[in-house]
Amino acid sequence: MRYRNAALFCLLTAIWGSAFVAIKAGLGDPANPAYFYDAPVFFAAIRYEIAGLLMLPYAAWATSRWRPRGREEWLLVAIGATLMIGAYHAFLFVGQRGTTSAAAAVIISLSPVLTAAFARALLPDERLSLLGIVGMVLGLVGVVVLTRPSLSNLVGSRFEAFVFAAAASFALGSVLARRFETGLPIETMEAWSMLGGGLLMHAVSVGLDESVSGLPPLREATAMVYLVVVSSALGFLLYFDLLDRLGPIEINLVSYVAPPVAALTGFLVLGERIDAATVVGFLIIVAGFVLIKRRAIRSELRRHYRR
Repeated sequence: MRYRNAALFCLLTAIWGSAFVAIKAGLGDPANPAYFYDAPVFFAAIRYEIAGLLMLPYAAWATSRWRPRGREEWLLVAIGATLMIGAYHAFLFVGQRGTTSAAAAVIISLSPVLTAAFARALLPDERLSLLGIVGMVLGLVGVVVLTRPSLSNLVGSRFEAFVFAAAASFALGSVLARRFETGLPIETMEAWSMLGGGLLMHAVSVGLDESVSGLPPLREATAMVYLVVVSSALGFLLYFDLLDRLGPIEINLVSYVAPPVAALTGFLVLGERIDAATVVGFLIIVAGFVLIKRRAIRSELRRHYRR
């Protein structure tokens, strides 16, 4: 069983790490814009509308309840749709037009650190020690090292700012979702959040007057299929499976293994370069996470070695 868990963990890491490359392939960059470059929110919307339609039948099959009930459960879905799917992916897809897959993955890996910051502000029972505060500051320093903002490159770093906004949106959604203790199965919550987030992004795309014409070229179509079928549908099925058996601490380590996968895949598939600032920024963010979650990590390691 342990080897099976390890194999599935590695597979999930490969799938979600390479998703950043698939997004980049579908969008292109300012020097080489692709089919969806001028319609990034539309790209994200289509991905999650289709993924939600795939996930909803699975939720109906795998759980006892295929739809939410009551005000609190629908509020939980609304938070997921608005912040954890809609805002997160809209900002991420816009930001990835001008940054590498590795840099985007590193900034997104800041989400657990930002989650701790939001929890401290919004959840009265959540408190950070001095070391925890140091860890939070380290996480932010890691992003500064990665993006190297200055008066001369503030305009150039706007894409990283969008990716940072994506990480902050997901972290805020995670904290707000913890306020609701419902019996809603996570598969059902994810399916409805995907559908709602996709429709919300579609409305935003219309408001932004985004448009595409004709069918997407092969590379962009392949990226879309990969994101819908592999990254979203298969990826979340693996996540649900591992969440039950590994617990939230171990499974969230995916966030810290995904950046090296994104960097390697981006280098092999798109020829993206990996600079020293990306590596150093990532290591600083990981150090911040370890400081914030040191007690949970220590407890998880003790439980692991008692098996």
